[in-house]
Amino acid sequence: MRYITTPIYYVNDVAHIGHAYTTIIADTLARFYRLQGHKTFFLTGTDEHGQKIEQAASARNFTPKKYADEISSKFKKLWDEFEISYDYFIRTTDENHKLSVQKAFKKMFDKGDIYKGTYEGFYCVSCESYFTQTQLVNECHCPDCGKTTQLLKEESYFFKLSKYQDQILKWYKEQKPILPKNKANELINFVESGLKDLSITRTSFEWGIKLPKELNDDKHVIYVWLDALMNYISALGYGLDEKNMNFWPAHIHFVGKDILRFHAVYWPAFLMSLELPLPRFVAAHGWWTKDGEKMSKSKGNVVSPREIANTFGLETFRYFLLREVPFGNDGDFSQKALVARINAELGNELGNLLNRIIGMSTKYSQNIIEIEDVKKYFENEISECKEYLDNAINALENIQPNRYLEELFKALALANLSISKYEPWNLIKNNELQKANALVALCANILAKVTILLSAAMPKTALKIAKALDFEISNENYQNLILNNQLCNLKSSPCEALFPKVELTQEAKKEEKIETPSLAQIKIEDFKKIEIKVALVKECKNIEGSEKLLKFQLELENGELRQVLSGIAKFYSANELIGKQVCVITNLKKAKIFGYESQGMILSAEKDGKLVLITPQGFIENGALIG
Repeated sequence: MRYITTPIYYVNDVAHIGHAYTTIIADTLARFYRLQGHKTFFLTGTDEHGQKIEQAASARNFTPKKYADEISSKFKKLWDEFEISYDYFIRTTDENHKLSVQKAFKKMFDKGDIYKGTYEGFYCVSCESYFTQTQLVNECHCPDCGKTTQLLKEESYFFKLSKYQDQILKWYKEQKPILPKNKANELINFVESGLKDLSITRTSFEWGIKLPKELNDDKHVIYVWLDALMNYISALGYGLDEKNMNFWPAHIHFVGKDILRFHAVYWPAFLMSLELPLPRFVAAHGWWTKDGEKMSKSKGNVVSPREIANTFGLETFRYFLLREVPFGNDGDFSQKALVARINAELGNELGNLLNRIIGMSTKYSQNIIEIEDVKKYFENEISECKEYLDNAINALENIQPNRYLEELFKALALANLSISKYEPWNLIKNNELQKANALVALCANILAKVTILLSAAMPKTALKIAKALDFEISNENYQNLILNNQLCNLKSSPCEALFPKVELTQEAKKEEKIETPSLAQIKIEDFKKIEIKVALVKECKNIEGSEKLLKFQLELENGELRQVLSGIAKFYSANELIGKQVCVITNLKKAKIFGYESQGMILSAEKDGKLVLITPQGFIENGALIG
């Protein structure tokens, strides 16, 4: 049994790239588990109560329900257009959800975990959270979103969060449920600093779920976070018919890093009070920026998932989001990076491999691809492919979607390299038709195996490949071809190009256009304005999707580090530059290159296609000024 959830998205705005990222990761994992044969339940939906929604509705002269209906429907429509394979779309305005929340509240109240009191604190409407004076920034601003808080005092019901402090810490230690693992320490420190009882009702607004009738206290509504978190069990019928409660506990809750505390501190405490088992994993992803800048309406740089999918294709958008950034890290969206991945990886490695297989099998064997001699000639390649596929499965099960795709594309690279290495066209010339056909069968089987696993991330692309090679994406083939490393006979048929080469949109080209100033004589005073220093290469890496860029971490004086990008990858390997000293212009304005920030320029000399870095003849202290 596998129960997978996204957070329920707050209906204060339309869906953005962050919402799409969470949902696509969850969808990929749900498809993967179904492929493995697990009975899977995938939940998503919208969070629709609270003061913020009440205020937003009022500003548009809407009732809160009408406002929530409009925004929620937009989320659902987008996920349907994206063919997200959710099993249930929940809304916190659903009657069954309200009843489940009231049942849970009553149970915790009867247990003695909820009591009535008075709360005074600084309240952030945007975050729906209270803060103490010491937690505020600049005396009155929310530490999470930076907006001005309100000092409020009101009657409230409290949940005994402090009661569950030790049990939460024990859960962290024994189950290790937090992903990525480096997020656990900040939670441990927070809990160890002492949990205070949590205010879980409000009287200052009305848009929320009322308390159970048995408490006879109509002026209170249930705090939006208690209301929202309960969706994970109300969707399964908690307190009602409970027909799907056999899916509990959740295998994984996907959340943004900004709401990790609610899911990894409050939520387990509520579950402990309800005497329900705790989720296996809570996985927090990072935020997305646009070309290195935080997205905002005022800057006009908010990425619309629908627009990107319409322009470049949904499958490529899914691939980019999953491949671009390690789970848990912040990611940066740029059209240039997306186009580079489409052309270099999807087009060259995947699409081109299918075309080569179809072309060779048509020419050599009338489209029939038989595996009779594959093991005779290519045992090592079969074994190497198995290793990549095992790595891919392990990566996805450990919520590392970027590594999952990376390993699958290593297998595709193996197939492409095998064609280059063994040159089937020369085998045919030398009357080695048997080996040539075995090579085609090897490559076709590698592609079929990769396609079965890739179907979780790129379902439509996988179906096209499966149709072109005449095999099924199924649990049976997952067992046979992937787990048992079997081979299968295939038959090729014509297929349209999967990923035709794409170009940047005109808007993106304008944004990336760099004006080159005309050369002119300058005065010595002008030249002296250029600050050139010696720096040590502490780290150097290739940039995925770029054939010429290297990303450097350079050490200047007093251990200062600078990130600099340089287009010298065709002349130097990353590893050979680590530990060398280079000359770098340090007072240039920061620039965006391929979605990364560059804080300087490394000097080199180039002529007739040859490039050489300019370096000191002998070692000199880092940060030494060149004049």
